Amino acid sequence: MRILITEDKSIIRLGLKAMLSELSHEVFVAKDRHDILTKARINRPDMAILDIMMPFAEGLETTVALASKHPMPVILMTGFSDHELIERAVALPIHGYLIKPIQLPELEAAIAVAISRFQETRELEKRIAELEYALETRKLVDRAKGQLMALGMSEAKAFRTIQDRARRTRKSMQEVSLAILGE
Repeated sequence: MRILITEDKSIIRLGLKAMLSELSHEVFVAKDRHDILTKARINRPDMAILDIMMPFAEGLETTVALASKHPMPVILMTGFSDHELIERAVALPIHGYLIKPIQLPELEAAIAVAISRFQETRELEKRIAELEYALETRKLVDRAKGQLMALGMSEAKAFRTIQDRARRTRKSMQEVSLAILGE
């Protein structure tokens, strides 16, 4: 995988980069928020591992910006196990949380979990979008049926009319319903 990392302490950064390289990952190092967003845009990493405390910006804020512009699994790391910080991190679109010092087995496990959680989230988002589209279509079809029924058609005949027009014009039932409604 292509992994973007940020860590302000060079010794930790080098250790993290070495561990990720040992796991056969390609690593991109960013120094601050601007560099993270630039490298994410240019290098298209598969994952980001970000230090919560980074120069010129808080890692939590950077995580939100990164998730909105370049969705990917994100693992936050910190040297602190402060409960307030953990609570703030939980509210973010992250997929893992590591407390330094990080060991190779912990890192490997966190990466596997983060990838899985990210894929689950993406699937759920896709399913939600499909259900919202289906619901919107059903509402439009019902409104279009109502308009046709006001012209004297039965409910079954109005539905068949919408179906037949969709088939004949090779349009979706949503598009046909919108045309009937004049929208």
